[in-house]
This record gives sequence, C-alpha cells and structure tokens, in this order.
Amino acid sequence: MKFSGQLRELFHEYKEPIQYYLQINDDHIPLNQHIGKVMKLRFLEEINCIHCGRKVKKTYNNGSCYPCFIKLPQNDLCIVKPNLCHYDQGTCRDESFAKSQCLIPHYVYLALSSDVKVGITRKPNAYKRWIDQGAVQSIPIAEVPTRKMAGDLELFLTNHLPDKTNWRKMLKCDIAEADLLSIREEIKAVIPEEYQKYLIEVDQINEFTYSVLESLEKIKSFSLDKTPAIEGKLIGIKGQYILLDNGVFNMKKHTGYKVEVELVDSE
Repeated sequence: MKFSGQLRELFHEYKEPIQYYLQINDDHIPLNQHIGKVMKLRFLEEINCIHCGRKVKKTYNNGSCYPCFIKLPQNDLCIVKPNLCHYDQGTCRDESFAKSQCLIPHYVYLALSSDVKVGITRKPNAYKRWIDQGAVQSIPIAEVPTRKMAGDLELFLTNHLPDKTNWRKMLKCDIAEADLLSIREEIKAVIPEEYQKYLIEVDQINEFTYSVLESLEKIKSFSLDKTPAIEGKLIGIKGQYILLDNGVFNMKKHTGYKVEVELVDSE
C-alpha cells in the first residue's frame, strides 16, 4: 500500500486498544492492522502551512507558517500557558475562538504516562488529550468554567506534581506504579478554598491500551529534515508517535510535510 500527500497529526479512536489512523490530505488510513509490516516514509521536499497552504521552508508550532503562527489564536502563548490568558484585557487574537475554545468547561486532571502528572484539557477534548500524551490512566480532579481558571489551578498544583510527560520513558513503556485515586485525594487536600466547589467525584479511572509489539531499549527520534527517507518495521503506535524497530517518528511535529508512505509485508 502506498500513499502520498500532506501529513496531518494521527487521528485516533478510544477503543480497546486505541485505534490509529494515518491522515494524509483528507484520507484516514487505518494503521493498527499494519503493525508488524515495514513502513517507509519519504519526504517529497515540500512543506505547506496547514492553515493557509503557503509553501514554506519550516513550520512553527506543528504546521503553521510564520504569519499564521503570530496571528492565529491557536498559536498564542496562552494556549501553551493558559494562566497567561488575556481575554479579560481585551487583547485576545480572536474573540470567537476564545468563546468556543477557552470560555468553556475545562478539566484539571491527573494522568499516568511515564510518571503521574497534572494537566488541563477542554472537557469535550479530554480523551483526545490523554491519548495524545500516551497516558495509560487518567482521572479528572476538577471541572472549572474557563481555561484561565484551569491554568491557574494547574500552575498551583505544579508545586506538588510535574506538568510534563517524559516522552522517552512513555515510548519505552517505562511507567511508574501509582495509585491515581490516592494521589487525587492527597492533591484535593491542598487545593485552595476558591476551587473546592469545582472538585468532582469520579471514582472510575480511565484506562488506555496501545498496540505495541515490543519495547524500545533506546529512543532514536527521526526528523525528515535530517533523514528524508525513513524505513523500519512498524512495532507500535503511541501518543502521536510511530514506533519503528529502529527509531520513533513524531507525526504531529511533521504536519504539513508532503510525503510518500508505503506499508509492505516484512520479509
């Protein structure tokens, strides 16, 4: 099987195990059934902005050209650091975006992907967020009405827990043993009074399993800018990463790249 076109981030469905799809242009190609086959990726020496289509030499923030990077609301600093939301100052890049993406309910949550971390996500986007991080477990702590509030609470909780995933440990399936329910109760005890009314009682932990044939002992990360032709046995998919037997490929980082992808039976 051979496909060519512009890469997008991996699409996935919350099933047992997680079902992944390669997005090329508007096509969704199921990937799980090809685990165990050889995957070949070849960069066709063309990159286009995923927003405006402009041909570029490099992208910013996973697929944007520089003009889109500095003007689109989804590329504002407050998306990465939500506690810096400046909507109430009247300087938001796009009010309609804020109303649909930021001024809506958000979860503050615990997730286990390498170690336990704290994070935030839009409530409707929760499962996508957890899968993109390669989480094997997650549980919400609080549901707050805006992204700014979620960011403020997350920032406070980083005094007690990290807010980053160790992506190398996540891909190596090197995951700490942890009791999310117990940790959640410990965290609830230190949450400031003004957030106590937003705490939610959910006793069921979300579980996620990924199709991974074997664990990688060492993590070598491929970049199409440095290695325009990549080939290896597809041994798994986790987060936004393709796992080959000779390295890993971050699909989200390469959105906008024009490629040829071939999946063939291994010998």
